[in-house]
Amino acid sequence: MIIAIPTNGNLLSQHFGRCRTYTFFDVDTESGNIESERTEVPPAHQPGVLPAWIAEVGGSVVITGGMGPRAIQLFEQRGIQVVIGAPSVSPREAAEAFLAGDLQTGDSSCSHSDDENGAGHHCR
Repeated sequence: MIIAIPTNGNLLSQHFGRCRTYTFFDVDTESGNIESERTEVPPAHQPGVLPAWIAEVGGSVVITGGMGPRAIQLFEQRGIQVVIGAPSVSPREAAEAFLAGDLQTGDSSCSHSDDENGAGHHCR
């Protein structure tokens, strides 16, 4: 399993599409242990690009603070589990809490309206 976490600096990003990097954790599915960690710069944010990129690198879970409903749908169509409402903690802390079943999540920190110019996009 590969967990993908959008990051800004050393913290989980509150918006998956507006982050500087993604941290990927390769997890042994039998033991539930993290085997490796790597950070990569994502391609430019355009609708549908990030779900395709994460699928190409083998991602199976995305943990983020916020994501709009269309993005969630695109990830789910690729069989990628989306976990939203995660706090701004270190990516390793988020991944370990998820694997232990202890990740505290809430509502998405991101809301979108149907405004095609993005004026209805708000992240906390």
